[in-house]
Amino acid sequence: MRKELVFLLEERSAKVMLETLLPRMLDERIEFRLIAFEGKQDLEKRMTTRIKGYLNECARFIVMRDQDSDPNCAALKSRLLAKCQASGKGAVSLVRIACRELETFYLADLMAVENALGVKGLGIKQNIAKFRSPDYLVSPSHELKVLSKYKYEKISGSREIGHYLDIENGRSDSFRNLIQGIKRFEAELLLL
Repeated sequence: MRKELVFLLEERSAKVMLETLLPRMLDERIEFRLIAFEGKQDLEKRMTTRIKGYLNECARFIVMRDQDSDPNCAALKSRLLAKCQASGKGAVSLVRIACRELETFYLADLMAVENALGVKGLGIKQNIAKFRSPDYLVSPSHELKVLSKYKYEKISGSREIGHYLDIENGRSDSFRNLIQGIKRFEAELLLL
């Protein structure tokens, strides 16, 4: 059986970011599959069936969704975990919530944004208070568009930024939790 990480994602921008990030961090013996849904409602409606029907017994599942305006991150995560449990594969599933939006990950690594989009001087802005802990920003996507002088586009920008994201970056708790979850499942799969 293939040693495989299966990501169930809210949207295509997360998929293209992971397409460029994961090859830089995963052991070559670990395969990955990225399943992008058509938004959070589609993800929540179909994820249980997709996980349940997945035939690879060595697969590990990571569900990734933006918090957006959901007021209670813990309740959202619990609801998604319950859907994983309902699939019968809860023990090999993780849920990771991007605090507010995926763009939070990028704002936590402005040097990656600078390198990816060619906007000089962004890296030095990392010490501005709101970019030291960007998980608390209300609209990270808007902040990123303004900061990048409107060079950031959701799909192409995510793809390019994924090439440069520092996996050791801890400024975003939600990014750090995602990376830790990926590494944990990678280690489990390597022991199989």
